[in-house]
Amino acid sequence: MMHVPEEASGPFPAVLMMHGFSGDRVESHFLFVKTARALAEAGFVVLRFDFRGSGESEGRFQDVTVGSEVSDGLAVLDWLAARPEVDPRRLALLGLSMGGCVASLIAGQDERVKALVLWAAVADPMGLFVELQKTTPMPPPLGIQPDGTVDLGGYLMGPEFIRTLPDARPLEAVQRYTGPALIVHGTQDPTVPPRHAEMYKEALGERAQLVWVEGADHTFSAHVWEQKAISTTREWLLAHI
Repeated sequence: MMHVPEEASGPFPAVLMMHGFSGDRVESHFLFVKTARALAEAGFVVLRFDFRGSGESEGRFQDVTVGSEVSDGLAVLDWLAARPEVDPRRLALLGLSMGGCVASLIAGQDERVKALVLWAAVADPMGLFVELQKTTPMPPPLGIQPDGTVDLGGYLMGPEFIRTLPDARPLEAVQRYTGPALIVHGTQDPTVPPRHAEMYKEALGERAQLVWVEGADHTFSAHVWEQKAISTTREWLLAHI
């Protein structure tokens, strides 16, 4: 879904949005839709998409890996940069949760990315997975299935996702990224602990601005929280691309 500013003149700076693990291009409480509309009103082309195996895209969720999402993101970035409405010199990525990890990995290898926005982003995928295993026991029929998949509330996570998870090192990637970054995280995030935001800030140093949304959960699921995330992001992007 591509949102284009109403003004006839262009090309415009563009923002590619990347959803979280088991999410989609709409996200919880229409968070991505609201954000895309707000950014389009501010003069950005915004693209929302479903990774393969997620939302309405083809493929199976159990075949998803961090690497497959990076591959998808790069392909979509190619498509977006070639659009006549888009200024390819002003491209930004916005990633939520695992989408933030994917955005970081892409920013670390693609010089076209000029601005990076991380919402409740996963900084240590393998560490988070191990922690969740300890704190969230999954008795039968959940947990590991006979075919090696893991049942996460009806989402089947494939064994390849787990096997390749140690290869995803977003903190190393963002150190190769040379542009500015905005980190937005809820202080009461129960899914991706706030220390992940601090890890990104440490890795990025002075290039990053860290903004806390006081009391917010993982997806900023209250009107005041989502508006803080959206308005902060809009103003930061206007200043940086």
